[in-house]
Amino acid sequence: MKIAVIGAGAIGGLVGAKLALAGEDVTFIVRGKNLETIRANGFRLISAEGEEQVARQVKATDRYDEAGPQDVVILAMKAHQLEAIVKDLPKLFGPDTVVVTMQNGIPFWYFQKHGGTLEGHTVRSVDPNGAVAAGIPASRILGCVVYPASELVAPGVVQHIEGDRFPLGELDGSTTERVQRVAEALTRAGFKSPVLDNIRAEIWLKLWGNLTFNPISALAHATLVDICQYPLSRELAAAMMREAQAAANKLGIEFRVPLEKRIAGAEKVGKHKTSMLQDVEAGRAPEIDALVGSVAELARLTETPTPHIDTVYALVKLLAHGMEEAGSGVQMQAAA
Repeated sequence: MKIAVIGAGAIGGLVGAKLALAGEDVTFIVRGKNLETIRANGFRLISAEGEEQVARQVKATDRYDEAGPQDVVILAMKAHQLEAIVKDLPKLFGPDTVVVTMQNGIPFWYFQKHGGTLEGHTVRSVDPNGAVAAGIPASRILGCVVYPASELVAPGVVQHIEGDRFPLGELDGSTTERVQRVAEALTRAGFKSPVLDNIRAEIWLKLWGNLTFNPISALAHATLVDICQYPLSRELAAAMMREAQAAANKLGIEFRVPLEKRIAGAEKVGKHKTSMLQDVEAGRAPEIDALVGSVAELARLTETPTPHIDTVYALVKLLAHGMEEAGSGVQMQAAA
């Protein structure tokens, strides 16, 4: 299949490189140093065990029209970066092109093909102008939940840390030939990609951790195991998760994993810095609204109180505001 991966960061690089190594026709749509490096050297993947592979046959471009129509387009950037690229996406579309969304958090399409009184509602936290939903037809979208942890350690180089699951699902819960085809491609690349009949429930299960551990880690400069093993932060995470669960239940979502088991799963990952903490340290705009603001928004829609979520949201937004004003990241340093 012809597959375009927009963004060659931690997840886009991992997925694109492994798909290419499995024989798919992969084009990265990227800019800057990533573009230069991939064109010159291919994409280098370092496995969790330290083994290195180079996907030399990948293509890279910063021009959508140069890439041309694709069978699959993988959106591998963060949710707040989607609006900037949505106007160029049609250049990648053929009659049957599928768009796989790999953003964390509540997706822009959440209420498309949802049914009920909120059918078609725009999630303003992630799509404030409605431009993303308007630019990507729901008929093309496959939902995807990203479980692996990886890190872009240099331009064109990704270190895979752990995890291999990319569950997929049609927005209406049906099992189609196209979702099976994409799942098979991911499976050939070495991932686990089950096709689910309720992708939204899986989104909430993943978000349950991102909502809590990402902002807490960014504020406290703590790893997952630090948060889970320190009693006060563990209880804060649990309180936020209980609030989110109450809102999700009102939207018809049931969690297949108990809360304590979800926290224990995060603890097992160990001394891993969340993506939000990595962004704060590197001076990049952290992904706050898709992970935290969207849950607060859906809680308001369902009239669910979320005092802990609201407090953490305000604090991490203030942190991001301070970073933007200073034009710098925030890191812990050893005392003199």
